[in-house]
Amino acid sequence: MEKLLERDLLKEKIDSLRQKGKKIAFTNGCFDILHVGHIRYLKEARKTADILVLALNSDSSVRAIKGDKRPLVTELERAEVLAALECIDFITIFPEPTPLELINCLKPDVLVKGGDWPLEQIVGRNEIKQWGGHVELIAEVEGKSTTDIVQKIISAHCKKS
Repeated sequence: MEKLLERDLLKEKIDSLRQKGKKIAFTNGCFDILHVGHIRYLKEARKTADILVLALNSDSSVRAIKGDKRPLVTELERAEVLAALECIDFITIFPEPTPLELINCLKPDVLVKGGDWPLEQIVGRNEIKQWGGHVELIAEVEGKSTTDIVQKIISAHCKKS
């Protein structure tokens, strides 16, 4: 996967693109089961800059956030599916509990998060302002979440048993 890069190589690419005048957007998430809410969000995120970097939670960080039964799809499979989307330029997998270290490393111009996030809870919001960047909130697609999909599957399966 050409889009999936280790942190050091990604930083080199981003620095090179920035020198060419490109504006860099950064978003992150688990993206466990890709759905229409994700697609709409990522397309809107891409509109905020010339380049969109997606930081993907590793399997271990997803477990820490979502519990032992997640992720349902491995990090490399999630990365491969996401890499197929034209709106994403680069993907990197991060094992830390938050993407703060990665945000500080890449210094994006735009930090993109879903509109369901209160501004004061967005990791990196203060740091991005230090280098002249800003936070962009993208409206969520009502009723479209991985958790909702998983619950529908469980409900449908339990009714059949």
